[in-house]
Amino acid sequence: MPATRSNLDQLAIFSGNPAFEQPLHVGRPNLGDRKRLMERIDGVFERRWLSNNGPMVQELEAKLAAMLGVKNCIAFCNATIALEILTRAAGMTGEVIVPSFTFIATAHALQWQQTKPVFCDVGPDSHNIDPARIEELITPHTTGIIGVHVWGEPCDTEALETVAKKHNLKLAYDAAHAFGCSRQGKMIGGHGIAEVMSFHATKFFNTTEGGAILTNDDDLAKKIRLMTNFGFAGFDNVIYIGTNGKMNELSAAVGLVNLESLDEFIATNRRNYHQYRDELAGLPGLTCRAWNEEEKRNYQYIVFEVDEAKAGISRDRLIEVLWAENVLARRYFFPGCHRMEPYRSFQPHAHMLLPRTKEVCQRVLLVPNGTAVGQAEITRICEIIRLAVERGGELTRRLDAKKS
Repeated sequence: MPATRSNLDQLAIFSGNPAFEQPLHVGRPNLGDRKRLMERIDGVFERRWLSNNGPMVQELEAKLAAMLGVKNCIAFCNATIALEILTRAAGMTGEVIVPSFTFIATAHALQWQQTKPVFCDVGPDSHNIDPARIEELITPHTTGIIGVHVWGEPCDTEALETVAKKHNLKLAYDAAHAFGCSRQGKMIGGHGIAEVMSFHATKFFNTTEGGAILTNDDDLAKKIRLMTNFGFAGFDNVIYIGTNGKMNELSAAVGLVNLESLDEFIATNRRNYHQYRDELAGLPGLTCRAWNEEEKRNYQYIVFEVDEAKAGISRDRLIEVLWAENVLARRYFFPGCHRMEPYRSFQPHAHMLLPRTKEVCQRVLLVPNGTAVGQAEITRICEIIRLAVERGGELTRRLDAKKS
């Protein structure tokens, strides 16, 4: 297939000949040095210490706490369990205010404990929770706020802190996207009572599966550690209700090796981000969300917003074209938590307070990034996008006719 496409017949959606033999994913895992990983795994097997706060987990927790400038880091098997334990340990009951524009785990972690997630709209120039809209959602049952640093772009932590203090609410953060990011020079990890990181395989730093809670509150950290290991304080002394949220040694080994390649991962993500921006600059109706590069960033997510009226093609139609080419672009976090079950049944009128969330859900497009995507591949992806947008009207008519 030609490197440069000049007509619609060359698109796979018409020709059946995709640009890439293997799918290019959003969130394909970054992997550190395999030799170093095997050395660490050999050590795990020699010790026969596979779980229960082994030396790999302890080392990972210490390195993460030091890197992020917090007193306590508790590693977890995944970030969803970490969110559940944090909200329970912090006494977030009744109602907790969260954005609807987030991964469903943020809401589920609350609902799983019979705590109602109350959905707040995003800001006018942000994809994060809007502090100005929170007070209208507070009721006598509200006990907390969970902000989400979407795309690794930090929330307005000062404004959220002001609202939380005024109403005596617990403030925590879902920082699943924000590992390695900072706000006003302070690393994400030390805001609110605690922040939850995700180290899932799709995140730019991963432990295959995993997560962590970061906090400067020693008492809260002690409670969380108890709850993470069934409430055990010693071999046969259970002093608190708990569950099993522990990270295992093999996952920690992956994390320690990936930490050694962190600068490489970030540099690759940053290079890819700038290449996408440069190659698609000026394309009508397609805007790349810009990141503040004076702060530390992981550049994991490359986010475009598609304005159908200006682009002449809808976001969903553009995704259809890209998928046909084996470019598995995504429409995060469509359609919004409030439109998923059980929330659309529990809160059928929530959409009335979420107009900006609805708009963002209809416009956002994420493209592949990470060490599994090369510069030549990005150029080809951009060629496909440019052709689809430049010939959007004709493309839409042809696809509509094809499906009718």
